[in-house]
Amino acid sequence: MTEKEITLKIDGLKVNAKEGSTILETALSNNIYIPNLCYYPGLEPWGSCRLCMVENDDGRLVTACETLVQDGMNIVTDNPRINRVRKLSAELLIANHEVDCLTCRKNDDCKLQEVSSYLGINREDLGSLRRQINNISIDDSNPFFDRDLKKCVLCGVCVRTCNELLGVKAIDFGFRGYDTKITTFGDRPLVDSNCVSCGECVVACPVGALVPKEALKPAREVKTVCPFCGVGCNIYLGVRGNQVISARGDAENSVNKGNLCVKGRYGFKFINHPNRLTKPLIKRNNIFEEVEWDEALDYVAHKFSQIKSEEFAAISSARCPNEDNYAVQKFTRAVMGINNVDNCARSCHAPSVAGLAKIFGSGAMSNSIDEIKDSACLFVIGTNPTASYPVIGLRIVEAVKNGAKLIVADPRNIDICKHADIVLNQIPGTDVALLMGMMKIIVDEDLVDEKFIEERCENYDEFKESLKEYDLRTVEAITGVNKELIVKAAKMYASTKPASILYSLGITEHTHGTENVFALGNLALLTGNMGKPSTGVNPIRGQNNVQGACDMGCLPDVFPGYQKVEDPETIHRFEEAYDVKLNNSKGLMFPEMLEAALIGDVRAMYIVGENPVTSEPDTENIKKSLKNLDFLVVQDIFMSETASMADVVLPGCSFAEKDGTFANSERRVQRVRKAIEPVGESKPDWLITCQIAQKMDAEGFEFKDASDIYDEIAEVAPIFGGINYNRIEEEGIQWPCIDKQDKGTPILHTETFKTENGRGRFIPLKYRPSAELPNKEYPLLLTTGRSIYHYQTSTMTGAVEGLRTLYGEDYIDMCQEDATKIGVKNNEKVKVISRRGQIEPKVRITETCFCGVVFMTFHFSESATNILTNSALDPISKTPEFKVCAVRVEKI
Repeated sequence: MTEKEITLKIDGLKVNAKEGSTILETALSNNIYIPNLCYYPGLEPWGSCRLCMVENDDGRLVTACETLVQDGMNIVTDNPRINRVRKLSAELLIANHEVDCLTCRKNDDCKLQEVSSYLGINREDLGSLRRQINNISIDDSNPFFDRDLKKCVLCGVCVRTCNELLGVKAIDFGFRGYDTKITTFGDRPLVDSNCVSCGECVVACPVGALVPKEALKPAREVKTVCPFCGVGCNIYLGVRGNQVISARGDAENSVNKGNLCVKGRYGFKFINHPNRLTKPLIKRNNIFEEVEWDEALDYVAHKFSQIKSEEFAAISSARCPNEDNYAVQKFTRAVMGINNVDNCARSCHAPSVAGLAKIFGSGAMSNSIDEIKDSACLFVIGTNPTASYPVIGLRIVEAVKNGAKLIVADPRNIDICKHADIVLNQIPGTDVALLMGMMKIIVDEDLVDEKFIEERCENYDEFKESLKEYDLRTVEAITGVNKELIVKAAKMYASTKPASILYSLGITEHTHGTENVFALGNLALLTGNMGKPSTGVNPIRGQNNVQGACDMGCLPDVFPGYQKVEDPETIHRFEEAYDVKLNNSKGLMFPEMLEAALIGDVRAMYIVGENPVTSEPDTENIKKSLKNLDFLVVQDIFMSETASMADVVLPGCSFAEKDGTFANSERRVQRVRKAIEPVGESKPDWLITCQIAQKMDAEGFEFKDASDIYDEIAEVAPIFGGINYNRIEEEGIQWPCIDKQDKGTPILHTETFKTENGRGRFIPLKYRPSAELPNKEYPLLLTTGRSIYHYQTSTMTGAVEGLRTLYGEDYIDMCQEDATKIGVKNNEKVKVISRRGQIEPKVRITETCFCGVVFMTFHFSESATNILTNSALDPISKTPEFKVCAVRVEKI
């Protein structure tokens, strides 16, 4: 619905405003300054500072931040009476405020300074006031910012930001009278509180009370995309010389609207880290030697030339731009003559690609991130958004604030549960039973969308028949969830529209991950929650370009744009485009590559920007496979655990040193821009791949730049046909985008599904237990996930000292009852043993875990969690079962 516009006068100037906006918002949007301190966009008006007083038609003084505009009103913002009130308020604030502006890190960006200048306050004005500055020591415990309460004006912006926007509530007002201050629970240092170090309060603080530890001003800024999770937040990198010194959110961007998490705002230090790879390395006599580029490229080209097509395999990178990934798949297919190319989506969202494609015809997020806030019901299952995708977590909190119902299904009591209406704590690996049980209730209660099913779906009767197995008693016994809660959740999701499903690796990383995805698809079809705003089935991607790596055809069964390698027409078109004969057989998936390497069928591997030695399950088996290769080339920015095993290591560029594009979770293709020159002698990854191809006398790799590559992508993949760098200069475009008149596709499946007959397909499902369950020898069930402070195997985030300060090792989380059984206390070291190996992490006793379930992150090689995890695979997607692993924990 379009917001109604009204007209009013401010200081005699006629202005337009949206109905429901405040006087202050209207004035500021029309470049009319009204002094203010406690106002901040996105927060509820508070009116505490009294600096925004204006005069209304009745001659009364009102706070502009709280007073809504009315049609025809006449507002005065400046006269002696108004300024007398403002000046007194400001003088009282300044009187007890440190006046060291020149050395303050907020100098020239301080709103109190701005107000003081506007009102003409001088030292004489403050002389009659009793000055007393509280002697409160600076809290410098956080590694990224300091808190100086001597400069605090008690505007409450930080408290409200933490409460209203984030829902973290790490700080609040404490004490009384003159001793009132902003404090943490128990008045402890910030680092000991539940603060998540996102820095949103630092950005919002109008004075110098919250400031970055390093507040250098950049000489220039470059707009680009955050290199961490799949949200795709737009950022500005601040640059001095050839050093990246800062990052800030782009407030104008529709994806993140200026919001960032701790990694996005402070995790840039890896870019200029001294441990970056700067020269090519060749291993001789088990020792790496630095060589020149020509020697390294000649050596790699010579070795690859000696390998038969079927003996070669490549792994592309979800961290690298689309253009790098496109070059890797083209090299594998056009030069090496094989479809043995894959990416880390195999270990995370391959079930999404396979499952959603079968039901809907497209294996991607159906709706847009910005729609989350407008959902009436959110079903969050198998994902921990506030830790893994914090900006999406903000949108969920915003939706709840807007009145949305929230259902959370997770084996642990994760942070987002505190905002939920219903929490379902299912036993890991029982999602199919839970979801089918919910759907049986929806059918039995006649809550299905019959019109949608009749018009747009098929195979409903067979699916409906399969629900008979899932009576409430059976589902409760399998899942461990109270049957009354299951009924409530089913009714809430089915009857509250629009409803959106958000999920991630807690759904996919199972031996039945694809079936889990089928179940979610069934649920959306059953209730008609597809093809409409704020609905859909929405897999949240965990890495910045895992969507793009798949889009670019870095999968063994599809070319760029998800065109099947076995389709004769597709093969013909790509053979014409690449001017070579291509293989029309599916290649090996990553787990199959490793099996083939172990028996000698794959002899050479090219790994770009991935670290499978730490990221994949059953680590020792991964190492055996890689050791058995005749030749391993790893391209990366650091000497990772995988790179250390290579015969040749080639130094690639970070995202800040090259141009390109990332595709975020919502299919939005966005510009990545070069901010600094490559560190040392590193090169863009696409260029390295193309130079290897050229050394092997291949044609079609003479790209001038990254833009040139994307133009070829648009030519060979119709779903990207309307995308080029000029069109996405300011804002990204969501594929499919067929031509240059197409504005992109925010919502998939609005009129028809992408299946062969255009109908969504219900899929009957039978519950299968996980491959490995607890027993007497291994009585606990280990599940894995992420920390908010790190990214994947911490190759990048581990190089940021502040992030390691906040979270520097992998713990094993367990409840007090399980800890008491084995006689361990918090922070004690233990042995964690599975059928595959053992590690020795410290215990962290937490209320997040329930009895029988323990949890670990997988960020550090020092206590490599994936030594323990099970490499059993989903039969369809070949995704390993990271989320269910039987272990025992012993006191050391």
